[in-house]
Amino acid sequence: MADTLRTADLLSIGQVAARGGIAASALRFYESQGLLHDYRTDRGQRRYLRDTLRRVAFIKAAQQVGLSLDEIRQTLEVLPVDRNATEAEWQQLAERWRPLLDERIQVLQRLRDDRGQCIGCGCLTLADCQRQNPNDIAYEIGHSAQYLLGHTRADAVAAAAKAHAKHSR
Repeated sequence: MADTLRTADLLSIGQVAARGGIAASALRFYESQGLLHDYRTDRGQRRYLRDTLRRVAFIKAAQQVGLSLDEIRQTLEVLPVDRNATEAEWQQLAERWRPLLDERIQVLQRLRDDRGQCIGCGCLTLADCQRQNPNDIAYEIGHSAQYLLGHTRADAVAAAAKAHAKHSR
């Protein structure tokens, strides 16, 4: 593919870094993580398709909303690596990204609206935590703030009952 591209069609790592507002070392890191792809000149210099600027902007935006590099990589998998993506391919990516964003928005809204309520983290320091998460039953669902992650007290009670039944055998 690189043989069919003219050098003028590609951007250097410095150009992508400057235009993308990102350090060259970050570009190399994203490359090592499979988020970006480069071409090499005969002298081994990195060159990028112009579409890389859009990918960098997408990666930065995804990181700002808290998506992991693995989630970003999985989302970018719908895009071709050997040419600039089409509008339809970017639309497909946006549709794939939507559920991840919707989930993050819900978690952020629960965090915003928490107002000091029990979040199912296991601290049991607030009186409300003693009512909502007695004996740390939310732990049976998993680690972290289970109620902020969308689980309910009913989920915790069911998980605790299942764990109790399993241990009773």
